Amino acid sequence: MSALFLTPRLKPLHARKGAVLAVLDVGGSKVVCMIARLAPMERGAMLRGRTHRCKVIGLGQQRSRGVKGGAIVDLDAAENAIRLAVDAAERMAGVEVESVVVNMSGGRLGSHVHSAQVSMRGAPVGESETSRVLEAAAQTAARPGRAALHLIPKGFSLDAQRGVADPSGMVGETLGAELSLSMCDVSAARNLMLAIERCHLRVSAIVASPYAAGLSTLVDDEAELGAALIDFGAGATTMSAFADDRLVHVDSVPVGGHHVTLDVARGLSISLADAERLKTLYGASSASHADERETISIHRVGDDSERPIQVAKSELVRIIRPRIEEILELARDRFASAGFADHAARRLVLTGGASQLPGLPDLARAIVSPQARMGRPLGIEGLPETAKSPAFATAVGLMIFPQAVGVEHVGPKEGAIRDDAPDDGYVSRVTRWLKQSF
Repeated sequence: MSALFLTPRLKPLHARKGAVLAVLDVGGSKVVCMIARLAPMERGAMLRGRTHRCKVIGLGQQRSRGVKGGAIVDLDAAENAIRLAVDAAERMAGVEVESVVVNMSGGRLGSHVHSAQVSMRGAPVGESETSRVLEAAAQTAARPGRAALHLIPKGFSLDAQRGVADPSGMVGETLGAELSLSMCDVSAARNLMLAIERCHLRVSAIVASPYAAGLSTLVDDEAELGAALIDFGAGATTMSAFADDRLVHVDSVPVGGHHVTLDVARGLSISLADAERLKTLYGASSASHADERETISIHRVGDDSERPIQVAKSELVRIIRPRIEEILELARDRFASAGFADHAARRLVLTGGASQLPGLPDLARAIVSPQARMGRPLGIEGLPETAKSPAFATAVGLMIFPQAVGVEHVGPKEGAIRDDAPDDGYVSRVTRWLKQSF
């Protein structure tokens, strides 16, 4: 299989069958494994885009190790963190995990739209023709060192008629298609898969983190009318845009919450552990009138004195705010350069662990969009209170992904037989049909 289709493809869930699903959120600050039981919902009770009720039965969380900027940098450390998180979730759920759906937030996430045309010669459009034109569009996107995560059709055209949602059964001379491809570096995907496979687990699918976060946080008609999302991670900030109930864009910048911690550590001359604690307990991205009067205790690195130093909280805010402004400005400019500034202006959702800094939504409204709001995971049963925060939006979205995967083009099947291959007889044809169908 070509590097373009390196990552595994997940089959859509059967609407009438239940399943047990395990997901793995490998982030810069934590590794989370969730195990959920999926049960079909009655048609009238379905949420938008949901076919199954999802109930968490197991959850394991470990401090992330061996991950930097969303990519694996130490295979042994990452493997150990993944093992511990999966083991804790298995013990809680009482099941053994064999495969996981995992996220990707590193590897220079990006997306592009590609188009292609095939000749129909007046014949009716069938499934094979639709797959052929989508495959042609996907192949135009092939780039050395890049692998496709999501291949989502944007629309079709038939001769001069554009905006065709489903060309099946229609006739024309030329069938065209536009395909939105979300991609990452091949090396980042391979190393992530390797770390998981070393834990004796199989990777069912790799999902772009901002796509998963959007699946769990967007509400009502946001994905239909157009919306943008910023996922503030520890090592990277990722972005996505949605329209017509589909993902249309992903992007990332290698700056996140950990960089805020580094700024605090350098600015106050304290340890990284103390900087993270201060950021969590007292940090804010916008100043208040009381900040000058409120003081916090710190211990300088290398200071032999046992007595802490008192500094004004306003000094901490003055260190944090420029970095948050930088991240928001980078996200705004990335949306604008990709042509999705309107989506962000229409509705902007903020999520991820680093988005929980007080005052960040107000800053986002001033810099990116006046319609910014916080996004928390929705529509999942069994989540403990600690997991109902924006920090778990990606993990919850991974559990929803199998219900949304049906909109994607799966790419060529590994080991598929070419149309011009010789006929090997009845038994061979039946065997081939069974492999391709199941």
